[in-house]
Order: sequence, then structure tokens, then C-alpha cells
Amino acid sequence: MKKFRPQHAIAGLLASLSATFAWAAEKAEPWQLNMTPGVTATAERAYDMHMIMLWICVVIGIVVFGAMAYSIVKFRKSKGAVPDKTFVHSTKLEIVWTAIPTLILVVMAYPATVKVIEAYDTKDHEMTVKIIGQQWLWTYEYVGEGVSFTSRLDRQSDRLRQSGVVVDSSNPNYLLDVDNRLVLPTDTKIRFIITADDVIHAWWVPALGWKSDAIPGIVNEQWTEIREPGIYRGQCAELCGKDHGFMPIVVEAVPKAEFQARLAAMKSANDETARTASAVPAAAGPQG
Repeated sequence: MKKFRPQHAIAGLLASLSATFAWAAEKAEPWQLNMTPGVTATAERAYDMHMIMLWICVVIGIVVFGAMAYSIVKFRKSKGAVPDKTFVHSTKLEIVWTAIPTLILVVMAYPATVKVIEAYDTKDHEMTVKIIGQQWLWTYEYVGEGVSFTSRLDRQSDRLRQSGVVVDSSNPNYLLDVDNRLVLPTDTKIRFIITADDVIHAWWVPALGWKSDAIPGIVNEQWTEIREPGIYRGQCAELCGKDHGFMPIVVEAVPKAEFQARLAAMKSANDETARTASAVPAAAGPQG
């Protein structure tokens, strides 16, 4: 049994945090404080709602704190202000300051609810991808295409992190690369069905604008439609065990024609692997 070494645990924690911070900074600009719009309709809706709520809160803050500042300065004790002991209760005023916040909440809740419903509407999808979370890798399947594969931390990063390396300055994607990327077509509505084999995981690619739990025995649904080709990175976002921080996700979005060519190559590779596997027992069988 391997002896527990605190320094290795600390190094692993630091490596996990550095990977998270590196991912967070991947698409951010220097001193960026706001969300990024993302590359899907879902991400854009989340960004738009964020901006609407932000400006509503800014206006409320200006009104509330402006009134407070005015009252503090105008009616300060040093200028002779005296509390009005005759004013005890005003039904009209209470109705006003109850009705206005209620109206504001309704105005904020309606568009948010509409956008949440749209985010889970998978009808009219053009393809389905099955995602299974496992300790500590992902299994992907293009449903109906006969292609499935696993995706885990790339071997170079895995070798380095097991040797105790916290940051690899020569590789900007250290701990954020995988051996097999999930290739998806752009401008295609893709339905995801997500579950897990062992413990709870969470599949999260921020550029896509959503996160979904992968829970054993439960199938969750999401969808996406990527508008821009590119490589988008994420990570498991649910603490799932000792190697939780080494479970990255890499999505490669390509044009439809290129995706079909890549899918055909994966099918051919799978068929070749199946033929090789079926031939081995026959070759190794007893001689008559």
C-alpha cells in the first residue's frame, strides 16, 4: 500500500487550482470583470440576462443609496434635524414600497424563466451525443453512429502531475488537454444525454453556456448549437474524488463537412479495431 505523503496531496491541490485559473483566464482579457458571451445561443441568452439584471440592480442601487446619502446629509443632527415622533404608520407608503419591489421581481423573473425553458428545449435536434462521467474520465458516444470513445487527461500532463509538477510553463494547456477531443459540428442543434457510472460528476464547458450534473441512475438532457469553429475547454465541476481536478473536457467544433469526414474516419477506425479483436481469438484457438 502506498504511503500517504502530505506534500503530494498539497502539490495535487495546487495543480488543480492552477488548472482552474488557467482555464478561467483562457478566454478572458486583462482586467476583465464581466462574463464572456460564449459561442452558443444558450451562452448569449445567459449573457444578455446577466446584463439586464446588472443594469436593473445598478439603477436600484443608485436610487436606494442616493436616497440614503441625501437623507444622511440633508437631515443630519448637526444641522438641527429632529426626528418626527408623530409619524408612526402610513398604509399608502407601505403599499408602495411593497408593490414596487414585487413588480421589479416579476419583471426580472419572467424573461429569466422563458430563457431557462428554452435552454432545456431539445426538440428538433439533428444529432445526439451520450456523455457518461466516470472516475476520472468521460465516455462519449455519437448515438446511432456506432462510435464511442473515452476522453481523459493527456498522457504528458498526467505524467508530469504524478511526478509532482504544479505548473508547466512550457505548455499553456497543462492539465487542460485530453487524449481524445469531443468533435462536434457547428451550426447544428445537438442534444446531449448525460449520466454517470459511479459518483456524481458535472459536465461543464463555459463557452457553451451551461453545466449539467452527471448522476448515476439519472439521465439529464441539454442541447447546444455552436456558431463558431474552435477549441473550447472545460472541466468536471462536481467534486468526484481525489483526481477531480484532473478531469478536463475539450470540445473541438468544426464545420459540418469536416465533421462528417472526421466521423467517417472514426467509424473506420472502430471497424478496424473490431475486426482485429474478433480475429485474435480465432488465431489463438486450439489446433485441430
